[in-house]
Amino acid sequence: MKKSAQGAAGYKTKMSFGKVIRKHWLLLLMLLPAVIYVIIFSYIPMSGIILAFEKYSFKGGIYGSKKIGLQNFKSLMIAGKLWMTTRNTLLYNIAFIALGVVFEMGFAILLNELASKTFKKVTQSFMFLPYFISWVVAGAIMYNIFNYEQGVFNRILRALGAEPFDLYNTPAAWPVVLTVLKLWKSTGYGTVVYLAAITSLDQEMFEAAAIDGASAWQKIRYLTIPSLTPTMMVLVLLAIGNIFRGDFGLFYQTVKSSITLQPVTEIIDTYVFKLLITNGDIGVAAAAGLYQSVLCFVTISLCNGLVKKFNPDYALY
Repeated sequence: MKKSAQGAAGYKTKMSFGKVIRKHWLLLLMLLPAVIYVIIFSYIPMSGIILAFEKYSFKGGIYGSKKIGLQNFKSLMIAGKLWMTTRNTLLYNIAFIALGVVFEMGFAILLNELASKTFKKVTQSFMFLPYFISWVVAGAIMYNIFNYEQGVFNRILRALGAEPFDLYNTPAAWPVVLTVLKLWKSTGYGTVVYLAAITSLDQEMFEAAAIDGASAWQKIRYLTIPSLTPTMMVLVLLAIGNIFRGDFGLFYQTVKSSITLQPVTEIIDTYVFKLLITNGDIGVAAAAGLYQSVLCFVTISLCNGLVKKFNPDYALY
């Protein structure tokens, strides 16, 4: 029996690639559109990395422009904004990820505990609605509310005899403003993900805990939250993979082009965009994008390695 088991195991490990295709051809066929999509839109465009090492010209094109080595990266560092934009991007994303987990998981648990199904559905719909509002619309609404001259908020302050608040010339307020806006827009979507994970949990363990006299808080603390940990770890790791990529719409459409706010609101994405718009230097912009991508790759690799070391079940790869 032992030899036969070893033989079966050996057969599985020695199965040729052709046999795997013949055995699982239907599953592989279903996977094919996704593979083609990734190759066309993710891997083929990677050849454009060469722009970061060129003095781009329209005559030469992507592959025929003059090669200048690391000159674009030197220009990027000489500009003096690389550290500032990297710091802002990192700190904002850390805040977004940490607070996002707390708010999304918290609201999902609260919605799950609601007895009224109608109220739960209505609340969930209202929370999910901001996700479909573009940052262009959100930025316009915000400007009309907080504009110093004609904003609704400052009109109310003037009517009450108080001094108006010039939000667009107060850099210290913007880390809080941007964090609140991000949570307002993304919490509903994240809540749906966690709520779906909660509804898929085995309800028998909650019934057993109730029979043993566990309170609602004890069930949340010892059953719901630990059961959501795998989902949370996957979502956090995916978010960490983009920790050096900012939400361009959030930072560009709400802040506009205010020079006063740049020290606390400029991120790598908006910096690259402005480099292209103001200077038209495609090579330097490509260098900034490559710098950003390398940072993201290194960060997710380190974090995934740490997770894999302590608990391999939660690792992405």
